[in-house]
Amino acid sequence: MVSSASEDSPRPPDGDWLGTPYLSFRREGAIAVCTLDRPEARNAMSPAMYFGIRYAVGRVNADPDLAGLLITGTGDVFAPGGDMGGGGADNWITFGSALGMDITPFDALRSSAKPVVSAVNGLCQGGGLQIALCSDVSVVSDRATFRVPELFRGIADTYYSQMLARLIGPVRTRDLMFTGRVLSAQEALEWGMVTRVVAHEELLGTARDILAQCCRTAPGARAVIKSSLDAYLGLFDRIGMTSSLGAAEAVEGFAAFKERRSPDWVHPELRVEGRL
Repeated sequence: MVSSASEDSPRPPDGDWLGTPYLSFRREGAIAVCTLDRPEARNAMSPAMYFGIRYAVGRVNADPDLAGLLITGTGDVFAPGGDMGGGGADNWITFGSALGMDITPFDALRSSAKPVVSAVNGLCQGGGLQIALCSDVSVVSDRATFRVPELFRGIADTYYSQMLARLIGPVRTRDLMFTGRVLSAQEALEWGMVTRVVAHEELLGTARDILAQCCRTAPGARAVIKSSLDAYLGLFDRIGMTSSLGAAEAVEGFAAFKERRSPDWVHPELRVEGRL
């Protein structure tokens, strides 16, 4: 006989809940707003936060009262990627172990039946930039900055190399990934990485207006176009990337990040103070 759950078992709060205190889900009429809200860690994303965004996409798609999803951050940070340092109230597994798990929201964003708009309010890199790239539209503040630091962490991120080569071409992809350079909002727009740049004070209002416009398009026809574009972006090398995550370089990359130093693969004459 299977026993029923105890009345004392942990339960999520009433209402919309994404499984972590660091994400909020707010309904504004027909639009849902998911906000990354972990200012003490500059919105560094725990595994639960990644999964929570994926869950938010599914929740919007399943709710007939909602037409689209807007994703944004708090303060001067959209999302810096995964929390490689660990910690946080929802840190139920080390991030290094979670990287190989199927928790990330990227494919869910690409395949969402309902429109998703990212309102990028500030620093955006790593998994945060991937969220913006996989959204249907990315509206960014003129204060936003963009970076792909994965190779400094020893991670062969083939999701990035696949998508970026399609979006901005192989030459700029090599520049962005091999140098880890920081792009301004205007540079990201000129490169074709983001949709629109607006004054910081106008960000959320503009993003809401654009999402509402996307939601007015015919859903069946829109899905056909989205499927066609998704096929163009193609599939990334999941096996190669998964192998990379458990390799010695990734282990050293994580250690160097935590210890705020250059990884040991960097030539002694090229090492710098602090983390790369």
